[in-house]
Amino acid sequence: MKALIISHDSELQADVASQGSARMPAVEVLAVRQGLRDAVERLLPDSPGLVVLDASELAPGEAELLEPLARHYPRAAFMLLTRAPQQDLLIRAMRAGMREVLALPLDHRAFHDAMDRIEVDAGITRMRNGKALAFISCKGGSGATFLSTNFGYALAELGGCKVLLMDLHGQFGDATLYVSDQKPVMTLSDICAQIGRMDGAFLDSCLVHVAPGFGVLAAADDPAQAVEMKPDHMDIILRVARQHYDYILLDVGRQIDALSLRALDHADVIYPVLQLALPDIRDGRRLLDIFRSLGYPAERIRLIVNRYEKGGKLRLADLSSALGAEVAHTVPNDYLAATDSVNQGVPLLQLSRSSALARSLGELVELVTARRIPESKGLFDRLFGRGEDI
Repeated sequence: MKALIISHDSELQADVASQGSARMPAVEVLAVRQGLRDAVERLLPDSPGLVVLDASELAPGEAELLEPLARHYPRAAFMLLTRAPQQDLLIRAMRAGMREVLALPLDHRAFHDAMDRIEVDAGITRMRNGKALAFISCKGGSGATFLSTNFGYALAELGGCKVLLMDLHGQFGDATLYVSDQKPVMTLSDICAQIGRMDGAFLDSCLVHVAPGFGVLAAADDPAQAVEMKPDHMDIILRVARQHYDYILLDVGRQIDALSLRALDHADVIYPVLQLALPDIRDGRRLLDIFRSLGYPAERIRLIVNRYEKGGKLRLADLSSALGAEVAHTVPNDYLAATDSVNQGVPLLQLSRSSALARSLGELVELVTARRIPESKGLFDRLFGRGEDI
């Protein structure tokens, strides 16, 4: 989006330009005018998409120029900045079609919230109402991180969704290593330390971008930093994430602390991941008892059995009976494909698209997105079609 900035204040001009350039997509400053009269006398040949008007120092009678300026730029969105709003000024701004009025000094979060609304109205982006899905291990080594990271990639590539994965492991989080060799520039703890900057653009800039529609927010690389992260921070991050992503995957790990508990409170669906073995069943029962004590409804809890092999002594029916919950999905035991993916840090769908694991991930995409993608025709053609890349 190209912008015209109208202001006498050079510092404000630089601040607006800096905040705009940090957005995704960036706001490009097309021109700067020193005041409203200057803007009307030196009109641009091409209409900008955005006009940012600093009305804090308008000369007497200058407010009358608002409507002529708006008529000359009929396709532009107007943002009015002012230190002391006057009734006459606001009335003229409304008549000129201005919908965004912000107080000075400029609050960056308010600016980005306004830009989000402008971009939605302009059709540049759309405001989403994302779902939060939590993956939690019933027992260490259950494979929840492998599943959540590779499922996130599958959701983006096969389901055409915009996906964010948040690594909430309090210690030694390594979700990024499962699907990327990039080193995280920012982590969850870094975001919490700058929570006042939280908006869609800032969140996106902190991610490891695995694919165009899939990004990972890394866990704190220093366990001591987790102390600075507060449950209220999770409220803010998830509120912003829901607006900008179709799905937010929460890799909770196994430890339930104040931060992960708040994330679970926000989750639309919780996927406990376990294997069909007695130790997993015992720990799974304890975990589900905790969820029941927290008042989580049964329909939010959907079990995933990982490394499943048919014909074993323990059956899925035995598991459902022991835990009092139905199994939503099974993931086959494909050790070689999974190990290759983990060791190379490459999503499984890129390495073994014809494997049983890949098919299982595709089925899980269909299961989760059934209401968002009613007709999933062609999904498996994309997965297993000859000569087609994922």
